[in-house]
Amino acid sequence: MSFETALKTAQDDIQATLTDLLVAFDGPVGDAMRYATGGGKRLRGFLVLETSALLDVPRERALRAAAAIEAVHAYSLIHDDLPCMDDDNLRRGQPTVHRKWNEATAVLAGDALQSAAFEWLAAPLTHPDASVRAELVLTLARDAGATGMVWGQALDMAAESAEDPLTLEQITELQRLKTGRLLEWPCRAGAILGQADPVHLLRYAADIGLAFQIADDLLDVEGEAATVGKAVGKDADAGKATFVSLMGADAARDRAHALVKSAQDVLLPFGTRAATLAAVARYVVTRDK
Repeated sequence: MSFETALKTAQDDIQATLTDLLVAFDGPVGDAMRYATGGGKRLRGFLVLETSALLDVPRERALRAAAAIEAVHAYSLIHDDLPCMDDDNLRRGQPTVHRKWNEATAVLAGDALQSAAFEWLAAPLTHPDASVRAELVLTLARDAGATGMVWGQALDMAAESAEDPLTLEQITELQRLKTGRLLEWPCRAGAILGQADPVHLLRYAADIGLAFQIADDLLDVEGEAATVGKAVGKDADAGKATFVSLMGADAARDRAHALVKSAQDVLLPFGTRAATLAAVARYVVTRDK
């Protein structure tokens, strides 16, 4: 199966799983939850499926973990787009949740998606072993919470009002938390579900997480809003330090490609079984949105 076919199949399967899981939620909040989880690259969920497949985890179990990380990602985007944070009007080419509904509904939909993700992971259908389910919940709480993604977002918000721009080292750490941790967890989840050592998969995830953010910074400078699906040029307009502003576009692009090579090298012990994961690494720096 080609990378494109595998990704499309995963996107369809994850959407079907989310549709089934979200049917229980009613009213405007439920509608907003479904709206926020519709579309997107599904990269995080795809990583759960591919790392799980590498370890022979049944797909129906992996799909529940994939749905959970996509729900957490969607919640983070809803809140990130709010006027009190990035104040964005467009996401995935559509109005952001607070623009389509209102700020209160957006906050509640984000809160509900976060809670739902942990509910899905904790349910016996995700894995018959309670200790496996507990580890999934524990690690996602750490990676998404105040020592992970949330802390990265707090650092990002603080940087906007700081007198001095962040250094390259500080930006790297910020993005490792804000973006990288929710790309690392899917790989960790596959190892947890497969009851295997995650060390190689986490090294792979750390490389593609940083490459992903560098590619995002390049898209903010070089992309078109209609293709990217959100406003571009905001970082430069705000005078925000990014990988591109500090390194220059060419050096940033070279760094991203070096990270892809490093990620692919980590996968060598898995042989051809990891071919799709190697393709994911290429995809994060060649995507146009």
